[in-house]
Amino acid sequence: QLSLRSPASQRNSEEKLVWSGCFCCVSGDHLSENVPEDFTCLPLFLANGAESYTSIVGSWFQKTFDCCFCRLAISPLNLSWMATMWTGYQVDKTTSAVELLFSVPCLPYPLDISYAIHPEDAKALWDTVQKTPGEITQEEVDVFMDCLYSHFHRHFKIHLSAAKLLKVSTAIASAHCTGIIKLLQSKYLAGVLMLLTELAISQIQ
Repeated sequence: QLSLRSPASQRNSEEKLVWSGCFCCVSGDHLSENVPEDFTCLPLFLANGAESYTSIVGSWFQKTFDCCFCRLAISPLNLSWMATMWTGYQVDKTTSAVELLFSVPCLPYPLDISYAIHPEDAKALWDTVQKTPGEITQEEVDVFMDCLYSHFHRHFKIHLSAAKLLKVSTAIASAHCTGIIKLLQSKYLAGVLMLLTELAISQIQ
């Protein structure tokens, strides 16, 4: 944690927390290959605060422990998995739409497309796609996303499959391709961190 205290204030004055970070590994032990038995693997680092502080802390860790500190890059494929998995989770009450943010390539100017789906509609679609409750396959993810793309094309004549998926937002969490994550449901915290741990380990290997 990093705290801020005014230079003019007394030493025992209350400090203001400006940044916090945490190493973690959720169900990632079986994913780490060629790791000594007594070695603790913490591949995921969560930071909350200004990017400048994260950069300072990351530089210190790299110099002190000879490690690599970098953003978690999330591919469009992994974002599709997140959108599908988090849509299938049960939440008590939500008004948050499932939102997908796309970037259109090969244009002389930046163009983003935001696609919002009512959470009940997205869940109903997923329930028709999923074959085995509790399990998700790549085929089911592809079918779910293709159905969303087809619906969008039917109304706007735009092929979202040709665009790049940048961000997904659900009632559970939101994730951006640059590694910016927002956790919204503590009930599913372990599941979200488990997926992020797997992605972090895959990038290390």
